[in-house]
Order: sequence, then C-alpha cells, then structure tokens
Amino acid sequence: MRTSRTRGALALALATAALAPAIAQDRPESLLPPGFGDPAPAPRATPRASGTPRPAPTVAPVPGAVPTAPSTAIVQPLPGEAPVATPSATPSPTPTPDAAELALYEMPLAARRSLALLGPAAERDGGVSAAAFEGADGRFVERLMRRVDAPLPSRWLSILLRRTLASRLTTPRGVNGADFAAERAWLLLRMGEAAAARAVVQGVDTADYTPKLYQVAMNALLATGDPAGLCPLAPGGLAATGERGWVLAGAMCAALAGDQREATRRIAVARRARVASGVDLSLARKVVGAGANGRSAVTIEWGDVVQLTAWRWGLATATGVEVPDTLYATAGAQVRWWQALSPQVPVGLRVAAAEGAAGQGVLSSAALVDLYGAVLDDDRAAAGDSAVAQDLRTAYADRTADGRLRAIRSLWGADAPWPRLVLTARAAARLPAGSATGADADRLVASMLSAGLDRSAARWRGAVSAGGDGWAMIALSDPDAIGNVGYAELSSYAGSGDARARQRLFFAGLAGLGRLSAEDVERGAEALDVRIGAVNSWTRALDRAAAAGEQGSVVVLAATGMQAAGWRGIAPEMLYRVLGALRAVGLGGEARMIAAEAIARG
Repeated sequence: MRTSRTRGALALALATAALAPAIAQDRPESLLPPGFGDPAPAPRATPRASGTPRPAPTVAPVPGAVPTAPSTAIVQPLPGEAPVATPSATPSPTPTPDAAELALYEMPLAARRSLALLGPAAERDGGVSAAAFEGADGRFVERLMRRVDAPLPSRWLSILLRRTLASRLTTPRGVNGADFAAERAWLLLRMGEAAAARAVVQGVDTADYTPKLYQVAMNALLATGDPAGLCPLAPGGLAATGERGWVLAGAMCAALAGDQREATRRIAVARRARVASGVDLSLARKVVGAGANGRSAVTIEWGDVVQLTAWRWGLATATGVEVPDTLYATAGAQVRWWQALSPQVPVGLRVAAAEGAAGQGVLSSAALVDLYGAVLDDDRAAAGDSAVAQDLRTAYADRTADGRLRAIRSLWGADAPWPRLVLTARAAARLPAGSATGADADRLVASMLSAGLDRSAARWRGAVSAGGDGWAMIALSDPDAIGNVGYAELSSYAGSGDARARQRLFFAGLAGLGRLSAEDVERGAEALDVRIGAVNSWTRALDRAAAAGEQGSVVVLAATGMQAAGWRGIAPEMLYRVLGALRAVGLGGEARMIAAEAIARG
C-alpha cells in the first residue's frame, strides 16, 4: 500500500538523523543540529496521568540525537520561577505551602483544562465529532499516525485529516492525553500544518506536559516562527527532556522579558559549556539582541550550513533573516508550507510557496486569492507575480464572460497545473454554464471541485462532453444526483490520458459512493480487474472502524492506505474501500470530493 518517496518529504525538524528511528522510538527526534555538546543521558520523567488508569510509556533516547543534560551551571531559575512564601506574622506561623498548593494559586482547579478532551476546533467550528476516536485503542491510533507518510497525494484527504487532528477530541483509551496531542501535532507538522499543530499543543496546560509534548511543542512553535511561545515551557522542558534548545530558550526568554543582562550572561555560559555553536548560537543571539533592551547586532552567515532545521528556520523567520533557497532543498516540502503560512515572511517570498500549499490543502483557494490580492498592493512584488495577480483580477472582474475565460486560460497556461486550478476555482464558478467547451469545460469543472464547489460544477452537466472527464467528475460529485449510473455509461467513459486507468478509478469511485447497482459493481469489477473483494489487515481494520462508527480511526486508516508519490500510485481497490468507509461514518461529502479529485489528477 505504500510507495517509495524521497526522504526529504519526511525531514521536518530533523538535524542529525532520519525520522524513521524516531518513529520507532514513540517520540519525535531531537530537532537540534550538531554542535550542541557531547552526548549524555537525558533525565527520565514520568508523564502525568490523563484520566485513564494506564500510565504513559517512558520515552527512550533516540539513537543519533544529542538531547544531552546541560551543566548545572546553565540551569538558572527565571525571574519569578520559584516563588517563596512569606512567613506569617501571627504568633503561630502557618506552614509554608508546598508546590502543589502553590500551583493551585497559579492555576485554580476550575481553570484547568481536561486531558480527556483536547483540541482547538469544536464541531460547530468545522471540526469533526468529539467522539471521533471513542472506542478506539489509542495506542493503535498513535502507531497509525506515525506511519502516515505525509504529504498525501489527495488534497481533499489532507484537508479531512487536518480537520480531524485539529478537532476537539475525546482522548481514546489507553493513552495519555498530552501524548496523544503530541502525536496529532507531530503529524500536522509533517503535513505542513504549522498553525494547527501549534494550536493543538497550546491546548494542553503546561502542568500536564509530558517529555514527548515538550519536544513536539518546540517544533511547532519554531515552525510558526514564535520563540516567545517557548517561554512558558522552557523551565519544564529543560527538566523533562534535557534538550539543549531549552537552555538557549531560557536566554532568549530573559531578553524578551527585558532582562538583557541575564540573557547575555546565559548566552555566555552556554557558549563556554559548548551548548551550541555556529549559526545555531548566532540565531539565538539574534533573538536576544531583538529583546526590549537589546543593543547588539548579529550577522547571520549561512555559508557553512548544509542542513535546514526547525531551529534554524524558526529563529531566522522570527528575526527577519532570509533563509537561502538552496537550504530549502535539504528539508521536506512541509517547510515551504510553513513559509506560506508565516505572516512574518514578506508577501513576495510567500507566493511561490503558497501555490504549493494550496495544491496540498494547507491553504484554501480563497486564502490563495487573498495573497495575490496583497501582491497587487506590493510595489516590491516581482513582475511575474504581479502579472498573475492582474490576470486573477481580470478573471473575476472583467465585464464579459469571454474576457474572464481568457484570463483564466492565461493563468492555467498550457498544462493547467493543479495549484492553478485551485487558484481559479471561484472565478470558474462565476462563468455561465456553457461558456466553454471541450478541454476548457473539463478544466473548469475540475477547478470548481478543487474548492468543493460541487453545485456550481453540477450546472455544467449539460455543457460537458458525455463520457469525458468533466462528465465523470460531475457524476461522482453531484450532491443532488438521483439514481445510479448505468453500466453502459461507465463503459462509455474514456477520459484523457490512460483510458483504462481512468476508467478503473471512475468505477472505484462510483462503486465506493454507492452509485452503481450491486450487479453492475460485480460486472465492472470483473471486466476492469478491480479486486474490490481483496482482504488484508488494513481492509479488516478499516471495516471494523467503519462498523463501529469510529470516524477518526477511519480517516487515519484512509491516510495510511492512500500513501503514494501521486494519484497514479493509488490502486482503485484502495480508493473503493476508502470511499465506502468514509460514507459509512457520515463523511460522504468528503468522499465525493476525493472521488472527483481522482479523475482530475489521476
């Protein structure tokens, strides 16, 4: 079910080793690059309970990583870190409160957030049901999440997976709530969803953080270019994980709090203790210099840097330092999508990354259009980007349908790449049905469906060629379709490109959506050699989750199954199983969009 792809697509925040060992160790690997000191065993910490009687597993050290325990000379309390109780003035002094009592003053029980229900997006806000993983074995779900080889070939499955992971979810049985949040955020980061990952980790009270969550939280905050977000976590993160990054975080946070003297002292101690060197230390000093009372200017030299890491990307972005394009090639595509989401990055640098992010589902069609709107107002924008923005405005605002269609064609170019179809989705929906024919009509339908505009696309049913791609996409996506597609219509579809491959995907889509009769399903499976009855461990797990109504488990299982370098690597049997399971748990709309996307991109 899996196909090979480059390791760069998985290299999120890795610095010294590949992601595979980290996955096997049930924790993400250290994000810090070489130069952070000699290895030493990190302190072990016991995760806090989450409402389930099963204790969370301890975190094993990762081979090849360098999460060493810093010298005690580096560990200094931040101002206000260790409050001291004032002695009572009464004749009979009361005992000094212990740490647990002091914690109640900082965070009363009524204000504590439960580990049993975590996530930023409630169902009314666009998330899935809180019970999406109810009844599932949390340990099994976590293992599945680690096996998802992001990015996925399907834009719509990626969008659905993001919605699921970012939803307010009940923690499944058998796992610690904070650890489950860490697994969700780690997968979101691998998908390029930095903002969603940050929201997930920040939904856990700092008192409930586990070593795994501390490490993923550092990645998430760096992926959003927010070193200040590390400040509430730095003392606990250093104690729980021993990661050298938390030592430098303490120095940066002292500067951001206005204590430049303490920040300078910590940087000096870190340098003497060889906590960091080279560009990693320079970037931390750059953040320190940007503090309230900072007076030092630090020049960042990238000449000797051969690997882009989350540490380097996050601190450079936070301080306005441009990362060389050559370094992006050393990391996964996800880092480019972090760039597309980052408001600190100038618009001109975000545009190219934003198109790829929109094609993957990290950005919506509307957000991509808004970004090009900002290009129109940017006097420093590149000529090519300005030309695209002008064409896009014409595609929306020209007085005639012919003028709008010409502008859309100009945006597509000769090959009509998928991100450009996403860009023109709403402009396509504004055209009158029948204003284009042939391949243009098919592309307009694909463009509308890339943004989920299914009823707008259905208006073109009578305008597209029977048996063509546009017709097939409408047959799969129309929410108001009545009755089944006949076997003769299935047989008449040829589409563009490899006719047999597309016909097999079309059949799998119709069968998975329940738009073929049982007799035609059997007949089509035999004629097209689509083995929809094949059974293996994945199909059994998917069937069990669908029968139990475990919406979240179905989505994660679908993601583990549909992993390939592109749509051509997705077997029609797998598409059939995924669509059927999604429909069974109430996700029929998403199933229709995935089926139509298979025709548009297969």
